[in-house]
Amino acid sequence: MYPPRNYPPRRPVRVRENVNEAIRVREVRAVFPDGVVEVLPTQAAIRRAQELGLDLILVSPTAEPPVAKAMDYGQWQYEQKKKQHEAKKKQHVIQVKELKFRPNTDDHDYEFKKNHAIRFLKEGNRVKAIVQFRGREIAHVDLGQKLLQRFAEDISSVGTVEGSPRLEGRNFHVIIGPAKTKEVPVKKEKPPTPPPAQPVAQ
Repeated sequence: MYPPRNYPPRRPVRVRENVNEAIRVREVRAVFPDGVVEVLPTQAAIRRAQELGLDLILVSPTAEPPVAKAMDYGQWQYEQKKKQHEAKKKQHVIQVKELKFRPNTDDHDYEFKKNHAIRFLKEGNRVKAIVQFRGREIAHVDLGQKLLQRFAEDISSVGTVEGSPRLEGRNFHVIIGPAKTKEVPVKKEKPPTPPPAQPVAQ
Protein backbone atom coordinates (compact mmCIF):
# COMPACT_ATOMS: atom_id res chain seq x y z
CA MET A 1 0.00 0.00 0.00
CA TYR A 2 1.34 3.34 -1.01
CA PRO A 3 0.76 6.25 1.39
CA PRO A 4 -2.00 8.62 0.20
CA ARG A 5 -0.76 11.57 -1.81
CA ASN A 6 -1.44 15.06 -0.57
CA TYR A 7 -2.89 16.83 -3.59
CA PRO A 8 -3.02 20.63 -3.49
CA PRO A 9 -6.53 21.98 -2.86
CA ARG A 10 -8.50 22.80 -5.98
CA ARG A 11 -9.03 26.42 -6.76
CA PRO A 12 -12.70 27.44 -6.57
CA VAL A 13 -14.24 27.91 -9.99
CA ARG A 14 -15.32 31.50 -10.46
CA VAL A 15 -18.84 31.74 -11.84
CA ARG A 16 -19.33 34.63 -14.21
CA GLU A 17 -22.62 36.20 -13.23
CA ASN A 18 -25.07 37.43 -15.86
CA VAL A 19 -22.94 35.99 -18.70
CA ASN A 20 -24.01 33.35 -21.23
CA GLU A 21 -25.52 30.27 -19.48
CA ALA A 22 -25.61 32.11 -16.13
CA ILE A 23 -28.41 34.35 -17.49
CA ARG A 24 -31.59 33.01 -15.88
CA VAL A 25 -34.32 34.84 -17.83
CA ARG A 26 -36.33 33.29 -20.66
CA GLU A 27 -35.83 36.01 -23.23
CA VAL A 28 -33.71 39.10 -23.67
CA ARG A 29 -33.52 42.17 -25.84
CA ALA A 30 -30.24 41.26 -27.52
CA VAL A 31 -27.95 44.00 -28.87
CA PHE A 32 -25.38 42.90 -31.47
CA PRO A 33 -22.23 44.73 -32.69
CA ASP A 34 -23.79 45.46 -36.11
CA GLY A 35 -26.51 47.52 -34.44
CA VAL A 36 -29.24 44.86 -34.68
CA VAL A 37 -31.54 44.82 -31.63
CA GLU A 38 -33.89 41.87 -31.35
CA VAL A 39 -36.00 40.19 -28.66
CA LEU A 40 -34.90 36.54 -28.60
CA PRO A 41 -35.07 33.50 -26.34
CA THR A 42 -31.98 33.65 -24.15
CA GLN A 43 -30.45 30.43 -25.50
CA ALA A 44 -30.89 31.60 -29.10
CA ALA A 45 -29.23 34.93 -28.26
CA ILE A 46 -26.32 33.09 -26.58
CA ARG A 47 -25.81 30.89 -29.67
CA ARG A 48 -25.81 33.87 -32.00
CA ALA A 49 -23.29 35.71 -29.81
CA GLN A 50 -21.03 32.65 -29.70
CA GLU A 51 -21.20 32.32 -33.50
CA LEU A 52 -19.68 35.82 -33.58
CA GLY A 53 -16.97 34.75 -31.11
CA LEU A 54 -18.51 36.88 -28.36
CA ASP A 55 -20.25 36.48 -25.01
CA LEU A 56 -23.81 37.47 -24.16
CA ILE A 57 -23.72 39.81 -21.15
CA LEU A 58 -26.79 40.96 -19.24
CA VAL A 59 -26.30 44.74 -19.00
CA SER A 60 -29.77 45.85 -17.84
CA PRO A 61 -31.47 43.07 -15.84
CA THR A 62 -34.34 45.26 -14.60
CA ALA A 63 -35.52 46.30 -18.06
CA GLU A 64 -38.60 44.69 -19.64
CA PRO A 65 -37.41 42.48 -21.27
CA PRO A 66 -33.88 42.48 -19.82
CA VAL A 67 -31.22 43.88 -22.14
CA ALA A 68 -28.20 41.73 -23.06
CA LYS A 69 -25.26 42.77 -25.21
CA ALA A 70 -23.06 40.57 -27.39
CA MET A 71 -19.47 41.60 -26.69
CA ASP A 72 -16.11 40.33 -25.47
CA TYR A 73 -16.28 39.58 -21.74
CA GLY A 74 -12.71 40.78 -21.13
CA GLN A 75 -13.45 44.08 -22.87
CA TRP A 76 -16.64 44.48 -20.81
CA GLN A 77 -14.69 43.88 -17.58
CA TYR A 78 -12.13 46.49 -18.63
CA GLU A 79 -14.87 49.06 -19.35
CA GLN A 80 -16.55 48.36 -15.99
CA LYS A 81 -13.27 48.84 -14.08
CA LYS A 82 -12.60 52.03 -16.03
CA LYS A 83 -16.05 53.40 -15.10
CA GLN A 84 -15.52 52.54 -11.44
CA HIS A 85 -12.11 54.25 -11.49
CA GLU A 86 -13.59 57.40 -13.04
CA ALA A 87 -16.43 57.40 -10.48
CA LYS A 88 -13.93 57.15 -7.60
CA LYS A 89 -11.93 60.05 -9.02
CA LYS A 90 -15.06 62.22 -9.05
CA GLN A 91 -15.98 61.31 -5.48
CA HIS A 92 -14.81 63.70 -2.80
CA VAL A 93 -14.68 62.49 0.78
CA ILE A 94 -15.44 65.43 3.07
CA GLN A 95 -12.95 65.60 5.92
CA VAL A 96 -12.89 67.66 9.10
CA LYS A 97 -9.57 69.49 9.39
CA GLU A 98 -8.61 70.63 12.88
CA LEU A 99 -6.79 73.90 13.54
CA LYS A 100 -5.66 74.57 17.09
CA PHE A 101 -5.18 78.02 18.63
CA ARG A 102 -4.23 79.40 22.01
CA PRO A 103 -6.00 82.40 23.61
CA ASN A 104 -2.84 84.47 23.04
CA THR A 105 -2.04 83.21 19.51
CA ASP A 106 0.17 85.77 17.76
CA ASP A 107 -0.81 87.38 14.45
CA HIS A 108 1.71 85.44 12.36
CA ASP A 109 0.47 82.06 13.57
CA TYR A 110 -3.13 83.22 13.23
CA GLU A 111 -2.66 84.28 9.59
CA PHE A 112 -0.85 81.03 8.81
CA LYS A 113 -3.74 78.92 10.14
CA LYS A 114 -6.35 81.16 8.58
CA ASN A 115 -4.80 80.59 5.14
CA HIS A 116 -4.83 76.85 5.79
CA ALA A 117 -8.52 77.04 6.68
CA ILE A 118 -9.32 78.93 3.47
CA ARG A 119 -7.56 76.25 1.42
CA PHE A 120 -9.35 73.42 3.25
CA LEU A 121 -12.75 75.04 2.70
CA LYS A 122 -12.07 75.68 -0.99
CA GLU A 123 -11.24 71.97 -1.33
CA GLY A 124 -14.72 71.17 0.03
CA ASN A 125 -13.66 70.10 3.53
CA ARG A 126 -14.92 71.32 6.91
CA VAL A 127 -12.77 73.08 9.49
CA LYS A 128 -12.87 72.62 13.26
CA ALA A 129 -11.21 75.62 14.92
CA ILE A 130 -10.19 74.86 18.51
CA VAL A 131 -8.95 77.24 21.19
CA GLN A 132 -7.08 75.30 23.87
CA PHE A 133 -6.84 76.64 27.44
CA ARG A 134 -4.12 75.63 29.86
CA GLY A 135 -4.03 76.16 33.61
CA ARG A 136 -5.51 79.48 34.67
CA GLU A 137 -6.24 80.46 31.05
CA ILE A 138 -9.64 78.77 31.46
CA ALA A 139 -10.72 81.84 33.44
CA HIS A 140 -10.54 83.85 30.20
CA VAL A 141 -12.96 81.91 28.01
CA ASP A 142 -14.12 85.23 26.55
CA LEU A 143 -10.74 85.62 24.81
CA GLY A 144 -11.24 82.28 23.05
CA GLN A 145 -14.76 83.22 22.04
CA LYS A 146 -13.57 86.52 20.56
CA LEU A 147 -10.79 84.74 18.66
CA LEU A 148 -13.23 82.26 17.13
CA GLN A 149 -15.63 85.06 16.18
CA ARG A 150 -12.80 86.93 14.50
CA PHE A 151 -11.71 83.75 12.73
CA ALA A 152 -15.23 83.02 11.44
CA GLU A 153 -15.60 86.59 10.16
CA ASP A 154 -12.21 86.52 8.41
CA ILE A 155 -13.10 83.42 6.39
CA SER A 156 -16.81 84.16 5.91
CA SER A 157 -16.30 84.57 2.16
CA VAL A 158 -15.47 80.84 1.82
CA GLY A 159 -16.97 79.31 4.98
CA THR A 160 -20.17 79.25 7.00
CA VAL A 161 -20.35 78.61 10.75
CA GLU A 162 -22.30 75.44 11.59
CA GLY A 163 -23.84 76.06 15.00
CA SER A 164 -22.53 78.24 17.81
CA PRO A 165 -19.07 77.90 19.45
CA ARG A 166 -19.02 75.26 22.21
CA LEU A 167 -16.90 74.79 25.32
CA GLU A 168 -15.95 71.18 26.04
CA GLY A 169 -13.57 70.73 28.94
CA ARG A 170 -10.63 73.04 28.27
CA ASN A 171 -11.34 73.38 24.55
CA PHE A 172 -13.52 76.00 22.90
CA HIS A 173 -14.39 75.05 19.32
CA VAL A 174 -16.53 75.84 16.30
CA ILE A 175 -17.25 73.96 13.08
CA ILE A 176 -17.09 75.84 9.78
CA GLY A 177 -18.32 74.31 6.52
CA PRO A 178 -17.75 75.38 2.91
CA ALA A 179 -19.93 78.29 1.82
CA LYS A 180 -22.55 77.37 -0.74
CA THR A 181 -22.05 79.18 -3.99
CA LYS A 182 -25.12 80.72 -5.55
CA GLU A 183 -25.62 80.21 -9.25
CA VAL A 184 -25.94 83.49 -11.09
CA PRO A 185 -28.68 83.26 -13.72
CA VAL A 186 -27.44 83.99 -17.22
CA LYS A 187 -29.35 86.80 -18.87
CA LYS A 188 -30.40 86.08 -22.42
CA GLU A 189 -29.63 88.93 -24.73
CA LYS A 190 -32.45 90.00 -26.96
CA PRO A 191 -31.68 89.86 -30.68
CA PRO A 192 -31.19 93.32 -32.21
CA THR A 193 -34.35 94.85 -33.64
CA PRO A 194 -34.07 95.02 -37.45
CA PRO A 195 -34.30 98.54 -38.92
CA PRO A 196 -37.66 99.52 -40.43
CA ALA A 197 -38.03 98.67 -44.10
CA GLN A 198 -37.40 101.60 -46.41
CA PRO A 199 -40.15 102.36 -48.97
CA VAL A 200 -39.19 101.35 -52.49
CA ALA A 201 -38.98 104.38 -54.82
CA GLN A 202 -41.33 104.14 -57.78
